[in-house]
Amino acid sequence: MTDAAQRVARDAEPEAVARPEQPVQPLLHDSVVVFRAPTQSWSARDGEMQSEGIHGLYHGDTRVLRAARLRVDGRIPEAISVSPNGASRATFVSLLRHLDDAGADPRVRLDRERVVSDGSLTESMVLQSRVGHPISAEVTLELEPDFSPMHDVKAGLREAARWAGETAADGVRVRAGEATVTITGSGEVALSDDGVRLSWRIDLPANGTATMTWGVAIEDPTLVVTSAQGEPEWSGFHPSTSDSRLNSWLELALDDLDALRLARPGHPDDTFLAAGAPWFFTLFGRDSIWAARFLLPLGTRIAASTLRVLARLQGNSDDPGSAEQPGKIMHELRAGTLTIPGEGVALPPVYYGTVDATALWVCLLADAWDHGMSDDEVRVLLPTMRACLDWIMGQGDSDGDGFLDYVDLSGHGLSNQGWKDSGDSIQWRVGPLAQGPIALCEVQGYAFEAAMAGARVLDHFGEDGSEALRSWAAALKERFRQAYWVETPEGRYPAVALDARKRPVDSLTSNIGHLLGTGILDPDEERHVASLLISPSMSSGFGLRTMSSESAGYWPLSYHCGSV
Repeated sequence: MTDAAQRVARDAEPEAVARPEQPVQPLLHDSVVVFRAPTQSWSARDGEMQSEGIHGLYHGDTRVLRAARLRVDGRIPEAISVSPNGASRATFVSLLRHLDDAGADPRVRLDRERVVSDGSLTESMVLQSRVGHPISAEVTLELEPDFSPMHDVKAGLREAARWAGETAADGVRVRAGEATVTITGSGEVALSDDGVRLSWRIDLPANGTATMTWGVAIEDPTLVVTSAQGEPEWSGFHPSTSDSRLNSWLELALDDLDALRLARPGHPDDTFLAAGAPWFFTLFGRDSIWAARFLLPLGTRIAASTLRVLARLQGNSDDPGSAEQPGKIMHELRAGTLTIPGEGVALPPVYYGTVDATALWVCLLADAWDHGMSDDEVRVLLPTMRACLDWIMGQGDSDGDGFLDYVDLSGHGLSNQGWKDSGDSIQWRVGPLAQGPIALCEVQGYAFEAAMAGARVLDHFGEDGSEALRSWAAALKERFRQAYWVETPEGRYPAVALDARKRPVDSLTSNIGHLLGTGILDPDEERHVASLLISPSMSSGFGLRTMSSESAGYWPLSYHCGSV
């Protein structure tokens, strides 16, 4: 082809159309979190908050800072390590080799110790020199206020909210809405075009050390949760096993749980556990119940207080907008409406769109009583338990087929309302999504366990109604056996759910593991389910997959359809 013909051919090719960048949820795996609920700091491994992804300082459902950029003589320090010290403290170590002498070993370092507590972040930065002559350095820290809602950060949106700043006697204050952030430091603190600039002029003698400090204090009267006070009930427990690695892991886990403790502003002594960092630093019915239930071997105090917190928020009216119904236990508590951009989801501040928390509340009450929760504490909660059981045997079954189910009636709530609450979580083995109302298998197990446990509690306190509960539970167990078990090339097992047409949705999933111990399966059925869970299609070697690798919808990175 001649040069002219090649030019004509190129000119005839359609130009590629640049697509706008699609916002995506930030990844978390390579970031460092330092937290004390409801406050959390996320950064890179060098301590820098880089105005991207999850990075920033959060309080409640608001990111108050999106960036913190440290420079020494205009250079980025060379990070060499990060050392977490519990959940609420971490030390970042960097080198400043442009200040070194001619020797081979680095002799100037910067240690940043970051501490997060309720409504504050403080940092101590220690510059250490082991060179044999004086050195000087200009240290600057650029902070970018943000005030973006947490749900915008989760959706990958980057636009910061408007804020106003002013210089005060103790530093700089920035405000947005009712939230106020005060930034202080041992050096100069000043407003800049983009935020707040802190600076220090350091002159070190030979082998000298200098310490610089800065901090952020946050006030937000709109928060619906606050950090728990005092020590956790397990503070005196120190694990002792034959494996030091397990001891360390348990110590770390318990420290994390301590840092996740929250309370409601009007009831500071009734603590519960936040559902998790970063997106769920608040009260979640299901998650807070399960966490308290697993901690029962270490005491009943947090179980009892979690039960009381949720009892105060128990539904007492019918409201399709919030999914509230009389007797129902709530799902999620926020300071304002939770909007999920691009998904058409807008959850009211108190949202009841969960099908399992009500039965799980009853199970926690009975388990806590078995572990030593006093009769007096349990007796006060009996009206809440009765209302839960009335919902389970009544409105919890929206279509009257004898199984607890869910369907979003608002048009802006969660489409799936079990523990797998993503939009694609309930699907057939060959791939298509199931249509609701959806009756999840594990929820029937929870309901059976709750009815039997409730009957036992009522008997102990000399109250009526226990025989009706046992009769209902026995009928549920038989209905479950008839309706849920399926045969596929992977074997015989309980379907993940029934769909709107009462057909068993035949995917093999980890949901069936939740049936174990509820009593809805007989011992042979439990052994069979357990063997399926450890089969190659379900057990990855690192844990159980949420969905069998033999299902068409399986993908190892899918939140509820394959991940461990």
